[in-house]
Amino acid sequence: MNQANRTAYKEGLRDSIPIGLGYLAVSFSLGIIAASAGLNAFQGFVASWFCAASAGEYVGFTLIASHASYVELAVMTVIANARYLLMSTAMSQRLSGKTSLLHRLLMALHITDELFAIAIARKGNLNPYYSYAAATLSILCWSVGTSLGVIAGDVLPQRIVSALGVALYGMFIAIIVPPAKENRIIAWIIGICFVCSAACTYLPLVSTISSGTRTILLTIIIASVAAWLFPHKEEKEEEE
Repeated sequence: MNQANRTAYKEGLRDSIPIGLGYLAVSFSLGIIAASAGLNAFQGFVASWFCAASAGEYVGFTLIASHASYVELAVMTVIANARYLLMSTAMSQRLSGKTSLLHRLLMALHITDELFAIAIARKGNLNPYYSYAAATLSILCWSVGTSLGVIAGDVLPQRIVSALGVALYGMFIAIIVPPAKENRIIAWIIGICFVCSAACTYLPLVSTISSGTRTILLTIIIASVAAWLFPHKEEKEEEE
């Protein structure tokens, strides 16, 4: 490793410390969900290491708990993590043309919202070793936090486990509330999602479909209709 790569690696470790600490706390709640789905601490660690996505893992653990099929699990995980395809595309535009395919694949392996943000904020071409260092520490904290949550879910009383499990729902609420407050369309769409999800649980024919399949169908239908009726308008760049 040359000097430039060593410097980039050290900077990646430094910048990922606050992210790792945050991940350690959030993934603990995910571990509670994983424990309720029947996973042990090692399985929770592996799942978080290779998935590293709160929404994707929550969907996965929920479907595992409901004994969903492998197809439902795969499809729903792809839908929940689809945004990372866009992030990978954006990061690829910041790589040097000399960056090998192996480096590109390894960098794409662990892209999260926070790791994408600190990487894309750097000036110039992205150094793969910066992303490696940032991912190493933060994803390790994420995976360890999940394992600790699984252990706590197996040891703590059921009432405390149920209370800690609510923390993850709080995280999701924190994600959807700010954009809903700024955009009425998003607020209405979120409300429609809640209503449709509740209705599908009790409607005669739809309720017979597994919860995983219902979630997939609702996600595709509502997202498609919303994108068609309310297309996102790009802001015009200010002329210098």
